[in-house]
Parts: sequence; structure tokens; C-alpha cells
Amino acid sequence: MVHFVGAGPGAPDLITLRGRRLLETADVIIYAGSLVNPELLSFAKEGCRIHNSACMNLEQVIEVMKQAEAEGKTTVRLHTGDPSVYGAIREQIDLLKRDGISYDVCPGVSSFFGAAASLACEYTLPEVSQSIIITRMSGRTTVPDGESVRSFAAHQATMILFLSVGMIEDVVRELTEGGYQPDTPAAVVYKATWEDEKIVRASLDELAEKVQAAGIKKTALIIVGKVLGDDYALSKLYDKHFTTEYRRGV
Repeated sequence: MVHFVGAGPGAPDLITLRGRRLLETADVIIYAGSLVNPELLSFAKEGCRIHNSACMNLEQVIEVMKQAEAEGKTTVRLHTGDPSVYGAIREQIDLLKRDGISYDVCPGVSSFFGAAASLACEYTLPEVSQSIIITRMSGRTTVPDGESVRSFAAHQATMILFLSVGMIEDVVRELTEGGYQPDTPAAVVYKATWEDEKIVRASLDELAEKVQAAGIKKTALIIVGKVLGDDYALSKLYDKHFTTEYRRGV
């Protein structure tokens, strides 16, 4: 059996209870060494075989899983954040299915939730934004036609960009030319919830300069939108004049 486990955003205590239990009982752990906090490996039992996938290709990862399965052992494939977001699990799952190896997926806390906690922000504020766009700049992995950062910017929704901070000047240009005003609030969160986390807050037109001054080049999220500002409407849910199934408005 292979368990794909979301490690959470970084802090070891932000892995789910199920994820920790699977780590504690695994015979083999394959972890994304360039992204996953190595402190999570302290949950592994004595004798567990541990592999760093940062040094492996897809075929080598699958071979380790197949060998463990042949030995009747349980494998945990430990991915950063939640494995459904830029986790590259589909290609692994399809190969496991081809070889008749059972698998399941344990969700995790995505780094974009960790970043929101670090910023103490709410991505969906009434009368500001009720939508979240999660995307990335095109790079070695291209973005499909119709999903450009510039085209998404026209919606003025809360936007969260993964895997793009190394192109911060291009990001700012695409966002502003797409429709965000230069004074739109923005933030970059480097290694959200890790001990060495860094946060840069700035208006969009000042963001690139401040991020470069902070020396942030990778492992960071870019958050853009008016939800990072101070203007918003109160929620209807707790409005004393609003009637719900549980209380009558006054």
C-alpha cells in the first residue's frame, strides 16, 4: 500500500493527525526533500527506510514503491502542503494503477492556508472578493492558453501565485497590465509557518523591489488583492438584523 500524504505548509505540528499516524507506521518514506520540513521525519519508526525524492526521478520513485510492495511493506509518499496542488501525484498514481498497487491520499494543509494564517488575513471578504485564483507564471512547466496571469488579473479577485517569486518583476508587470491598480495591496510569504519564515508587504508597484531587497528567490507565495487592505463589509452571518436557521434578526 502506498499512502500519499500532505505534509502541511512547514511547521511539523501542522501535519494532520492521520498524516502523522501514517508516518509513524510506515516501513518506507519517500519525501520531497527540497520542500518538506525534515523535522517531520522524526515521526518515522526505527528501521524505516527513508528516501529523498529531490535526488530521484519518477522512475526511481516508482521502483522504490514497487520494491516495498513486493516485500509487503507500507510506503508513505510525503509531499509538501496538500498533494492536490502542484503535487505531481497523478503521474505516480497512474503508474501504480498500471502495476496493480493500492494507494490512497491523505490531504494536508496547503501553504496558501499557512500564508493566510501568517498574514492573519481572510481571502474572501464581503464586498471585496468572494473568489480565490490559484495559479502560477509560465516557466519550464507551461501554463495553458487562457490561463495567463494577465487574463486572470482582469477579475480583480484574490490571487495567489505559486512557483513564481523568482520572476517577481514579470509577475508585477502581468498583474498591473492585466488590471490590478499599482496601489493594490500585496504580500510575499517565504516558507510560511517555518521558523525562518519571512513576510514582505507592499503595494503592487513596490513589491518587486522589496522582495528583491529581502533576498527572496524561491519557496514563497505571492498574494495580491484588496482583501489585504482595510476596507470591507461585515458578514451577514453575524449581523444582528439577519435571520438564520438558528436565530431571529432584530
